[in-house]
Amino acid sequence: MVPHATTPPPAAHSNPPHPIIVISSSRAVVAGRLTGATIVISNTTGKVTSIFHSVLPPTDFPEGTPYTDYSPLILLPGLVDAHVHLNEPGRTEWEGFWTGTRAAAFGGVTTVVDMPLNAIPPTTTVENFKTKIDAAKGKCWVDVGFYGGVIPGNVSELKGLVKEGVRGFKGFLINSGVEEFPAVTSTDIELVLTELRDSATTLMFHAEMIPPITASVGDDVQHSMPPLAPSGPLTYYSTFLDSRPPSFETYAIAEILSLAHLAPDLALHIVHLSAIEAIPLLREARSKGIKITAETCFHYLSLTAESIKDGDTRHKCCPPIRSQFNQDGLWEELLQDQTDGVIKTVVSDHSPCTPNIKLLPKAFAPKRESHCKEGHNRDCESCADSDVEEEGPEEKGDFFSAWGGISSVGLGLPILWTEGTKRDEDFSIEEVVRWCCKNTAKQVGLGKSKGDLSVGFDADIVVFDDEAKFVVEPSTMLFRNKVSPYENKTLKGVVRETWLRGQRIYSREDGFMEKAGPTGKLLLEPREMSK
Repeated sequence: MVPHATTPPPAAHSNPPHPIIVISSSRAVVAGRLTGATIVISNTTGKVTSIFHSVLPPTDFPEGTPYTDYSPLILLPGLVDAHVHLNEPGRTEWEGFWTGTRAAAFGGVTTVVDMPLNAIPPTTTVENFKTKIDAAKGKCWVDVGFYGGVIPGNVSELKGLVKEGVRGFKGFLINSGVEEFPAVTSTDIELVLTELRDSATTLMFHAEMIPPITASVGDDVQHSMPPLAPSGPLTYYSTFLDSRPPSFETYAIAEILSLAHLAPDLALHIVHLSAIEAIPLLREARSKGIKITAETCFHYLSLTAESIKDGDTRHKCCPPIRSQFNQDGLWEELLQDQTDGVIKTVVSDHSPCTPNIKLLPKAFAPKRESHCKEGHNRDCESCADSDVEEEGPEEKGDFFSAWGGISSVGLGLPILWTEGTKRDEDFSIEEVVRWCCKNTAKQVGLGKSKGDLSVGFDADIVVFDDEAKFVVEPSTMLFRNKVSPYENKTLKGVVRETWLRGQRIYSREDGFMEKAGPTGKLLLEPREMSK
């Protein structure tokens, strides 16, 4: 029998039938490297207790030990999606903890970090945060962390939110789209940097600002006179793209960097970077010792402006999806070695809404599902899809009036795998693990428990079929509103099983472990200072 194959025997009065679970595969990403592995999991703690870098037979373990060899499927650490809008409470008809975290589990995401907006109230005060926590209890299928929000006038709440366990803070330098989460000014940023300079947290920015001289003013162009007038019809994607040029991002990042000296030890982060023109600015800042990183999103790496049809507002997001040339530049930066690259993580920025406020023309609108009978449970998809408001007077397909945001939580792993293998037949799953597991966990202060298959870490595990394909359709979009630019696309890579802290919570064959119900934890332990 292999050494350390069992955990110490528990007390006689609580002796479980099987103290360990063992899984193995000829392919597993362990410590960032693809290798054969046998993983021993404690049934008591839900953590990995041993890893052997080969496939051991079941006879090497005590008789009766649950054992599964998944060869040749790949074992991955559970993904950490560090940018998700779950919108509950307040806009639960857009998304909620129950539906959003089930969608995550379906796609091998075992940890999500919830953004401070678009819930009502936003997570901008300790009191509001407690309201958010109460709304999440008992509804999460995966583990959930939370960000706090930075808005004008809430600087006195920030240290309290750090103590309550938020994983970081986000602020907007441009209109957020919701009135309860206004943008911050440079003066506000100065106050926030001074307040948080010695805190164990990360300060993140939606980095878009309108430059002093520009040919457009974003979503307000349809109300403007020349030279700020739209460059074409409002249903043309090119018109929308023209209205939010790369200068919006570079101007905002330059402003952030000009203030970074106020908190030299505070980790700074740019969310959903889309414009490659910003990369040299970030590279130079890092060379000077400024602690700043960036993320990009699945949609910027897989969708292009040239392919978006007129009126298909499923593709509207801010910053916008840019050209094929721009996308190629993002991939090039991502594939830099781990030291030089400024884009460290890839996230969904799952920002859903009800179908009506996307203003979709009939050709792109989701089919209405019949309403279920009263009394069905809260996870009834028909009920979820029926929670929509009446349509407004805006023109269908208007990229300026439609709500901006891409729905994709739970689809990121196959999106990246599809695009990566299309670009390079030698593309490695190890890259995906680096961007979506290890680095995202580190970004939010969970690098000692999440994002890797390692002894002492939570046994969050994905069983991934890298050869299988599936079509994105309502049955494979488990988020609440089935509105996504990925609908009808064929993706390569299927999550066969998702394990959370040593327990299988989902399988492609059997679905969710409904009898057990959601077992996700709320990750509220305050962060530690990074060394």
